Amino acid sequence: MAGPAPGRTAAQRSGAAHDAARALQSAALSEPAWVRRTLIGVAVLFLALLLLAPLALVFIQAFSRGWQAYLDALADSDALDAMRLTVVAAAISVPINTVFGLVAAWALGKFEFRGRSLLITVIDLPFAVSPVVAGLIFVLVFGAQGWFGPWLIEHDLRVIFAVPGIVLATLFVTFPFVARELIPIMEAQGTSEEEAARLMGASGLQIFRRVTLPSVGWGLAYGIILCNARAMGEFGAVSVVSGHVRGMTNTLPLHVEILYNEYEFAAAFAVASLLTLLALMTLVLKTLVEWRAARAGR
Repeated sequence: MAGPAPGRTAAQRSGAAHDAARALQSAALSEPAWVRRTLIGVAVLFLALLLLAPLALVFIQAFSRGWQAYLDALADSDALDAMRLTVVAAAISVPINTVFGLVAAWALGKFEFRGRSLLITVIDLPFAVSPVVAGLIFVLVFGAQGWFGPWLIEHDLRVIFAVPGIVLATLFVTFPFVARELIPIMEAQGTSEEEAARLMGASGLQIFRRVTLPSVGWGLAYGIILCNARAMGEFGAVSVVSGHVRGMTNTLPLHVEILYNEYEFAAAFAVASLLTLLALMTLVLKTLVEWRAARAGR
């Protein structure tokens, strides 16, 4: 009468059964080669039609009249003013939102306090409100007929249809990016390192500079990259508060719209190519930061 195979323990028989079950499961879930190739082909075709083709079209149209026309469009005084204003708006809003994001993430990720959920809701507000609606709110608050309009007119201060309004709109739409990147990181890290530093006599500022900040460096860089890209590419809120004054309140996206509406297609695409290059650079930097962060976490 046949018995169990000699020399095989119960653990070995259990392991063999487990391996057989995994093999059956893999076979059941695997698809034929033609199905995999078809799915990959559909995904690549979808990306080519919706992403790669428009990107290629931007540069084809930008150079449709040659290099000289392309350079002339970028060297135009209105285009240079739009570039300058775009850089100014980003240069003001990104540092402010970086400081706020650090402080807010430190408070939310390391401490428990009353009103914590309310603060998180306020940070997420720009994601829920349309940029056009946000711009309209600024007009209702700071416009000539708004809450502070008469006071601003009395003191000869301009917010709407001027640079301050564009900066405010840019600040609002880029408000959450740095904070939202840092909050999950600080929550995952916990407070053990900060508590150890406190026991060793470090002050709150020293703990933040030497313990907390270095540990979130890559997340901070990632948030700043996204914040800067949104600041330079914002259209909706800035369009409402700018007034579209050429040479004064037009950012790059607004200048592209004006050129396109005036049927200057080659010039419009030439300026748009700058924003496209900014998007591609943002994607490259984002990938690089994610790669370095993954290596640092090993």
